[in-house]
Order: sequence, then structure tokens, then C-alpha cells
Amino acid sequence: MAISENKSERRLERIDRGIKARTDGIYALLSWREISYLMAPRTFLLMGLLVLPVFLPEVWQRVFCLAGIYSLLAIAFDFLFSYAGMVSLGGALWMGVGGYTVGILGSEFGLPPVFSLPIGTFLGGGICTVLLLPTLRLKGIYFAIATFIYPFIISHIIEALQIAGGTFGLADLPVIENGWVVLYVMAVLLTGIFFGIRRLVIEDVGMVFRSMMENDQAVSASGISITVLRTIAVYIASCIGCLAGGYLSVLYGWVGMSFFALDFSILPIAASVIGGPGTFAGSLLGAFILVPLTEFLRPFGPMRMVGYSVILALFVVLKPEGIFPYLTRKYNQFQRWVEV
Repeated sequence: MAISENKSERRLERIDRGIKARTDGIYALLSWREISYLMAPRTFLLMGLLVLPVFLPEVWQRVFCLAGIYSLLAIAFDFLFSYAGMVSLGGALWMGVGGYTVGILGSEFGLPPVFSLPIGTFLGGGICTVLLLPTLRLKGIYFAIATFIYPFIISHIIEALQIAGGTFGLADLPVIENGWVVLYVMAVLLTGIFFGIRRLVIEDVGMVFRSMMENDQAVSASGISITVLRTIAVYIASCIGCLAGGYLSVLYGWVGMSFFALDFSILPIAASVIGGPGTFAGSLLGAFILVPLTEFLRPFGPMRMVGYSVILALFVVLKPEGIFPYLTRKYNQFQRWVEV
């Protein structure tokens, strides 16, 4: 009897009902329990990136680094697509320019990775932005086609003129000798880029980017240059992508024409779609699903692209929102007993 009376005085309520106030970005936290509920997903992500490398065998440590590289490319794509309204297929362009820039700084000027990586990131981002300047007035599929063509043009120029090592590439580049440093440099870079880009899109400039995507004529009428905004967006995405390319060249101590491979344009898009576009965490999650899957599909050679296509098609048809939004919705549906 006491149990039924006790239950009659309480009711089930979603946990986030008492926390969220007015919008998803404003919270009313009244207890450590509510703070823990809010911080748990972020803490889980951060701890996963920092603790996971410790438990990985040596072979899978390299896979972790590759997953981080594809995560950076997916975040760059997601930023342009979801917050600037620009569909970019230029992941291979970012990888190639970033890899060759860091490689040339290391081979020709003898710069160690601690200097060549940051310099190559910002310099490569500038090079990609200058190359894409003539295409910034294009929209939709036309901009996507333009970014898709650039890697083929540059790779054929390198092959025809035999510059930057030609078809053999640049070998014996300075690398990070300590394997643990390699892992945690990637973990720190990925964490910093992830939280940094999430912070950027909720600032005023992020709101302007979203406004440009929704109604660029209204933004232009307010006196803001659409070309300048797109240039800034492309530069930010290019720096993130060039960081991925530069890190790969430092990881292997080599850079070549394979850095312009089609995989670097297709797989990040698949990761973003599978994880959930517009979330950044979804891009990261999708990359950390697809890259290990690549290792299992590697014995199938080129047929692994068929596997990517099938997986992508299934997610688009069956779960178009992506994995991360689905998990977020389920997490927010947790309930608790509250006093009436």
C-alpha cells in the first residue's frame, strides 16, 4: 500500500525537460546530477579520444591515426556543407596540397614536424583558397564539380612536369619518432579542432554563415560581402583539410600523388552522412566507423568502394538523420521519477 501511494506522488519526466530552457543552447542547471547529464556525452568523447590509444595494439594505433585524418576531412566538409551551404568534393585537394606543402618544407628547408606542420597547415590553406577563388561564385553542384576537378589537374601537372618528386613523390621526410607522441598529437589536434569548430559556429560569425546558407540575398542586402564570407569559410575548411594532409605526410615520412586519391574526397562525405551532417561529432563518429571497416574490406581491393556505396545508400534510405542524431534523441529520452 505504501509503495502504491509513493508512486502516485511521482511521475516520469524526461531528464532534459528540467534542464533545457527556451533553446537547446541555454541550460538551467540546478544540481550536480543535471550537470553530469549535460557533460556526460562531451566527457565520453574526450575520454575516448585520450584513453583509447592506450588500449590499442600497435597495428590499430596506425588505424586510429588514419581515422583521425579522415575525421578532420569530414569535419571540414561538414562545416562547408552544413554551415556555409557549399558542397565540396575537394578533400583530395586539401590532402594533396597540405601533404606536399609540409613535405616540401621538410625536404627542401629541413624543418622538423613541429614547425612544418603548423606552417604547412596555414600556408596550404591559403594556397587552396587562392585556387578556389574563381569558383566561389558557383553554387550547388557546380561548385562541387569544380572542387572535384582540381586534384586531377594538380596531380597531372606534377606527373607531366616531374616537379616535387614527380611520380615518385618526396621520401625520407622528417617524422615524429615517438609512436605515443604521434598518437596523442592526433588526439589533441582532433579534440581541439572539434571543440573549436563547434564554438565557432555558435558565435556571431557562425550565425552569419548559416544566414548566408539560408538566404544569401538578405545577407548581401545588409552590406555583408558574400564572396568574403565564402572565402573565410573555404579558408577555415582548407586549413583543417591541409592539417590532415600534412599530418599524413609526417606520419609516413613520404608524400606522393596518391595524396590526391579519390578516397580522400568520397570517404569523408560518407562519414559525415553516416554519422549525421551538421553535428561534427557525427563526422567524427562516422570516420571512426568507416576507417576500421576499411581494414576489414582491404582484401577486396577496389571492391571496397562498392561496400562504401552500399553502406552509404542504406543509411540514406533507412537512417537519413545519421547515427549521432539518433543517439542524441535516445539519450534525451531518458526519464526519471520526479515529485508531483
